[in-house]
Amino acid sequence: MSLATHPHLTSHAPLRTKPFPSSMVPTSLLLHLNHRHNRRRLSISASVKQDTTIWTPTPLVSIKPAAESLFHVTIDVADSPDIASSYKTPGQYLQLRLPEVEKPSFLAIASPPSLAASKGVFEFLVKSVAGSTAELLCGLSSGDVVQLTTVMGKGFSIDSISPAEDYQSVFIFATGSGISPIRSLIETGFSADKRSDVRLYYGARNLKRMAYQDRFKDWESSGIKIVPVLSLPDDNWTGESGYVQAAFSRAEKNYKPESTGAVLCGQKQMAEEITSALVSDGVSKEKILMNF
Repeated sequence: MSLATHPHLTSHAPLRTKPFPSSMVPTSLLLHLNHRHNRRRLSISASVKQDTTIWTPTPLVSIKPAAESLFHVTIDVADSPDIASSYKTPGQYLQLRLPEVEKPSFLAIASPPSLAASKGVFEFLVKSVAGSTAELLCGLSSGDVVQLTTVMGKGFSIDSISPAEDYQSVFIFATGSGISPIRSLIETGFSADKRSDVRLYYGARNLKRMAYQDRFKDWESSGIKIVPVLSLPDDNWTGESGYVQAAFSRAEKNYKPESTGAVLCGQKQMAEEITSALVSDGVSKEKILMNF
């Protein structure tokens, strides 16, 4: 701000005067003024603290429709070994931002860690929300450059529900784009075929909003029973309808709580109600896994 452009600031400015000698100022007042000065200096220092996040430019490989309002996004990290090697566990995520767009997006990685090692790419399932960074991302093209951080988060702590013989029942719950890190978990493998009851309750508004349907057959061959749940199905739908938590409550409860685990990702109310139901049944809260 220039004083010249705001003359009223100069017209009322006090005249500069010679300061009092410090010997004429009471000691208590000096201490008070020094304390205020130091506190103000710390406050200013904190307010100008710079963002130390490291952002790495990476090119887009492809953006393809995955379902209504959902897109498959593939990003090349082959020339960014620090980013590629930081992805170790299904359920981890990173921040993505676009050049000249201040607000980043947090995105869970949909592909398994092995894909980064073998092909040098990350895959994401991105929901396009009006006015968001995700919407701008979904409008880009192959070759456009985005910026990524290294991978964050603990991911799904599958070791806590292993070995498979000790946790025969594993219930997986996902809604909307929350299926993204669940895909990573399934395709990384967690010995589903060695467990007696592994179910994926996957909620969406309708089949047009449900991604990864082309992968269901492979997922089921790995030992997972898939239970699609549609909140607003059409008249021809004969499967589960309503909300995921309601569909689970209607299911047979023939599992042993002490040998049961769960994995959750998606809508907050769903996660809270499922957690409450499982804990009420005697499932240990430490065996109910989330990635955030």
